[in-house]
Parts: sequence; structure tokens; C-alpha cells
Amino acid sequence: MSQKVRWYIIQTYSGYENAVKLDLERRVESMGMSDYIFRIVVPEETVIEKKADGKEKEKVKQLFPGYVFVEMIVTDESWFVVRNTPRVTGFLGSSGGGTKPVPLQPDEINQILLKVGIIQKPTYDHLIGKKVEIIAGAYVGLKGEVESVDNDQEKVVVDIDLFGRATPTELDANEVKEI
Repeated sequence: MSQKVRWYIIQTYSGYENAVKLDLERRVESMGMSDYIFRIVVPEETVIEKKADGKEKEKVKQLFPGYVFVEMIVTDESWFVVRNTPRVTGFLGSSGGGTKPVPLQPDEINQILLKVGIIQKPTYDHLIGKKVEIIAGAYVGLKGEVESVDNDQEKVVVDIDLFGRATPTELDANEVKEI
């Protein structure tokens, strides 16, 4: 049994996502499962709708109708608590018959959590003008100064000394560390 914290998708009756979230939060509390079930998320976004009379109205829209995302450690007990919450029809990626569900890949859930504002993309502005050492890639071991950053692409441009001259080199932000 894996003791790893992962994200899973549970299926619910459409329109009951927030009710399932509240029920599950209450069950986690009352059944002492807070060491196994952590965050429960119903991905939503606010959209502006134009009415027929020209007026605009804000509306909260479910990004994934009929689904609730749960961050948890799957044990027999935590799986039972989630599966037996009212209006939960099962786990996505579980074929039923007692088979454990398949977790989401980190890059899949991170895109969703970024979109709904639960997590923020890291920024690297603090590195501008700082000395860094390259810790991965073709230039490992070289040092230089960060000239610019691209937070969206998670890239940094570092002036490194190649053949006696400063050469701006674009690197992934995770390939450098501040010294």
C-alpha cells in the first residue's frame, strides 16, 4: 500500500459537487481522517454572462461538472470514507470491484490548481543581478550573473564566462542555484 500523498478524482452527481465537498470535509473531521485526506477541491471559475437585455451577470461555472478533486493517502480506511460519502459514485480510474483508483500526474493537477488560483507559479525575479551556479545541463559548475528572467516559461538568462567573454545563456530556472 503506497503511503504517498496524491490527487484523485471522485465522481459525483452533477450539480452536487459542493455538497459532496462539504459532506466529505465533515466526514474527514468526524471520522478522524485528517492525517489521510487533506484538500478537497471543486475547480470553479467566475465567468461574465450577457443577458438578453444586455446586462452582465457574474456566474460561477464548474470546470469539471460531476467531479471533485481530493488530495489524500489511499488506505483501505480513507478509500472507504471517500467512496461511501453520500452522492459519490466512485473514483475516476477505478474499475470497481475493490480496485484502488489511479492518481493524477503532478503536472495534470498542477495545471488545474494554477487555473483556479490554489497554487501560484513560482517567480524568479529575486534572482536578477544575483550570482548563480549552474547545477545541471551542459554548463554545470559554471558561475554567472542572472541578467533576466521569464517567469511564464520558468527560464533565466545568465551571463556566463565563455572563452573570456560574458555570454548570455538561457537556462531552465531549476538548473541554477543562488550563491
